[in-house]
Amino acid sequence: MSDAPAELRGIVERAYADPALAESEVGRRAVIETIDLLDRGAVRVAEPVADSGEWRVHAWVRMAILLYFRQTPAQTISAPPFEYRDKVPLKRDLERQGVRVVPPGTVRYGAFLESGVVVMPAYVNVGAYVGAGTMIDTWATIGSCAQIGRNVHVSGGVGIGGVLEPIQNDPVIIEDDVFLGSRCVVVEGVRVGRGAVLGAGTVLTASTPIVDVRGASPVVSRGLVPPDVVVIPGSQPRAFPAGEFHVPCALVIGVRAASTDRKTRLNPNLREFPLE
Repeated sequence: MSDAPAELRGIVERAYADPALAESEVGRRAVIETIDLLDRGAVRVAEPVADSGEWRVHAWVRMAILLYFRQTPAQTISAPPFEYRDKVPLKRDLERQGVRVVPPGTVRYGAFLESGVVVMPAYVNVGAYVGAGTMIDTWATIGSCAQIGRNVHVSGGVGIGGVLEPIQNDPVIIEDDVFLGSRCVVVEGVRVGRGAVLGAGTVLTASTPIVDVRGASPVVSRGLVPPDVVVIPGSQPRAFPAGEFHVPCALVIGVRAASTDRKTRLNPNLREFPLE
């Protein structure tokens, strides 16, 4: 990302605040160039900061995506036997990129998939970044600008939230080697640390309590799942004017072990395929 021209960033930021500049030839070219860089993985909405364990979010890239929607008219997209009408075209040249997409899986232009990614009949939205060896299983959704690491298994029906609507400050970040069980939902900028396992049906929002129950007393956090832990859905009592009710939470019940790896290991036969 440090290689992205400072001039390009400056134009996009000014165009986001100035409709006249956004509609000018200069503004349009800057937006188109940014989306092209996104599609090629040359820029990202968020990227890890080397040797820090932290992530840096590039708000100007998200601004470019929103401007792209404003500037681009809807058009008919023919992908026989399917027909679409949209402002964003489908991603092209998948064979050259070493990516497998199973019909009717959909990957929008402006999303980047590293070589070896497999997309079953699922959906990857604009601005998303998906690392090598990751499986996006049937009916999973990777929301706008979500960052998915390498060798991640996104099981069937998983929902990864986006940042465009409703507008969120930070994208969802799923780090390398994570396993997301069937029907998990991760939204509102939640970050899942490397190697973590989310059990089926786990729902994480920015306000969901993540309760570590491994010690004598619960330890509560929000927004960040630690690396290499196992998380399952839970509930806890909460008092309301109408009475006490149980509300969702997530329970950290252990660390990833050899037995967990056996249950969640990736199948290389689904990822090793000829690129030519």
